[in-house]
Amino acid sequence: MFTNTTKIELPTAAEALPDRPEAMPVPRRHFVHDAPIAPPFAPGLERAIFGLGCFWGAERKYWQLDGVVTTAVGYAGGLTRNPTYRDVCSGRTGHTEVVLVVFDPARVSYERLLATFWESHDPTQGMRQGNDVGTQYRSAVYCTTSAHLDLAQRSRDAYAARLRAAGLGEVTTEIADAPELFYAEEYHQQYLAKNPDGYCGLGGTGVACPIGLFEGG
Repeated sequence: MFTNTTKIELPTAAEALPDRPEAMPVPRRHFVHDAPIAPPFAPGLERAIFGLGCFWGAERKYWQLDGVVTTAVGYAGGLTRNPTYRDVCSGRTGHTEVVLVVFDPARVSYERLLATFWESHDPTQGMRQGNDVGTQYRSAVYCTTSAHLDLAQRSRDAYAARLRAAGLGEVTTEIADAPELFYAEEYHQQYLAKNPDGYCGLGGTGVACPIGLFEGG
């Protein structure tokens, strides 16, 4: 087993757990929205992937937004294919916990999703969020289009300036093209809808995200 020190460092390929042959079974419908949580999705919908700490609370943040059609939680950005939750928590897969957001851009903008991302966690904490420590809690934006990538980078720069002005640290968020998403176990999907009193460790900085500084090109 890795020590706690190792868990805050991403594993090398030699250290990573081996792939699992079977993908995780995916529930057919969203517990809240009664929509599919896996492709194919309806034409015209767009996808976004965010990592902002424990994915239970992160997913709830997004399914509550008007214009979000469906959400799911999973693992992304690592080395091991088809990991389990236990695998990811070992620190030996390199994945972070993420939420997939499928949204209607005619009803909610990607900029609004980014603002929710920045304001719902502390993106300066590296491999942790509050008391949740480990590589699976790192901050990440995985982009499914080049336009999303550009907006994510500009939003990071705008928000980083606000954080510095507030006396906070530098942004450690990983921003990259979307890697393969591996769905989490069924009991994690929409967890806080099924368990309203369940744990949610999310906490923002209190600094507002200036959408107007990066939206619209």
